[in-house]
Amino acid sequence: MNNKLYGNLIFELSKPGRKGYSLPQNPYQHTTAELPATCCRKQEAQLPECDEMTVVRHYTNLSHNNFGVNDGFYPLGSCTMKYNPVINEEIAAMKTFAGLHPLQPAETCQHALELYFRLQESLAELTGLSEFTLNPCAGAHGELTGLMVIRAYHESRGDRQRTKVLIPDSAHGTNPASAAVCGLEILEVKSDAHGQVDLEDLKRIVSEEGPAIAAMMMTNPNTLGLFETHIPEITQLVHEAGGLMYYDGANLNPMLGACRPGDMGFDVMHINLHKTFSTPHGGGGPGSGPVGVRAGLEPFLPTPRVVFRNDMFQVETGDYEQTLGSIGAFFGNFAVMIKAYVYILSLGREHVKMVGPLAALNANYIKESLKDVYELPIEGLCKHEFVFDGLKDKSTGVTTMDVAKRLLDYGYHAPTIYFPLLFHESLMIEPTENESKDTIDGFIQVMRQIAEEAKTDPELVKSAPHTTPIGRVDDVLAVKHPVVTFRQLKNEQ
Repeated sequence: MNNKLYGNLIFELSKPGRKGYSLPQNPYQHTTAELPATCCRKQEAQLPECDEMTVVRHYTNLSHNNFGVNDGFYPLGSCTMKYNPVINEEIAAMKTFAGLHPLQPAETCQHALELYFRLQESLAELTGLSEFTLNPCAGAHGELTGLMVIRAYHESRGDRQRTKVLIPDSAHGTNPASAAVCGLEILEVKSDAHGQVDLEDLKRIVSEEGPAIAAMMMTNPNTLGLFETHIPEITQLVHEAGGLMYYDGANLNPMLGACRPGDMGFDVMHINLHKTFSTPHGGGGPGSGPVGVRAGLEPFLPTPRVVFRNDMFQVETGDYEQTLGSIGAFFGNFAVMIKAYVYILSLGREHVKMVGPLAALNANYIKESLKDVYELPIEGLCKHEFVFDGLKDKSTGVTTMDVAKRLLDYGYHAPTIYFPLLFHESLMIEPTENESKDTIDGFIQVMRQIAEEAKTDPELVKSAPHTTPIGRVDDVLAVKHPVVTFRQLKNEQ
């Protein structure tokens, strides 16, 4: 076994008596203090005993098995795995930011509060909305916060019967989940043959449920990568019924600098800073999901709020009778906000307009180059992403899962697979605007190679990957029976 590639568990490298650290002498070693029995473990902690070099080599080798945007092409559809510029990390790591404490007096951290305030202003300008809160710590957290704002708005007007949210069947999976957590009922709106919201189905639902409708949640472009061309009619229908329009900003990247949700009639939205604004993404965080509202809804935003008053930036929590109050600890993930603001300043007003068109160009270039060998269920111009329905030739039995696994052998991270649920073999590809034509041409060539392999040697593709540290994983077993501790592993051997 090649330890550099495969490695052992750190516990398997352990040898009794080995140490990789030294601690200063304990000045209290002669004192005695008995811990209560409830605070003591029932058995000794099982910790590995390794020297420093073994530990460093072990985790360095493990890190080589990870894949990220710094390693290669990461076309994960719907998630916008954008390159994170190094300058973002450098600024966020500066002691003047990294050494701050959230409880220190406002007068001692004016620079940080100003950045927070200026980012709020920038997001409002980019989206056409009135005011933003940066407090939500993730996109889904932003969705929940935005829906809480909508619910608070209706309740303030005595419309407590408005408990239903319209959600297209092409929406992100977090939309119905967030609505349910907020105590709202979901009404699904079907897509038409062109992959957009079916206006006739929407009219039917509005006619039947009008007085109960709190809002409609829309992702634009939708999860097929298509721009919803009926937004003016949709917003009019929902507003006339007394509901509000919610914009899921997860797919904002191709719209950046091209159009603004506020100008389309949306009342509330969240933005995924960890997607559109080039901050780290994946592995569960850290994320950030700022929420913006149109004029008139500002009183319902959560606290604390950063404002500029009396010639200084201040943190306010009181005097907001209609606020949601606190939705999390302090001000959200501040380091993520720093990186997003640096990205905005780096682009500037002129170059931010290039993000959306370049993302759309890259996506359409891949789509048009591969649609002769991969099934394209909906023709037309896409934005930042598009969806294939597996290989065009279904006779080989090679599935989308097989294609995704085979891509690993060629050094590419797989696109999103089996989402959206509108197609049986969905393969969602999003290249982002950062990728060069050379990189994209290489990906296209590999995708064509896999399609050819599916015809000439389908078993090769079905048994992939072949060059990774481990072969194809039993995904179902891993989910239903995870082995997450060394003690558990030993007990099952």
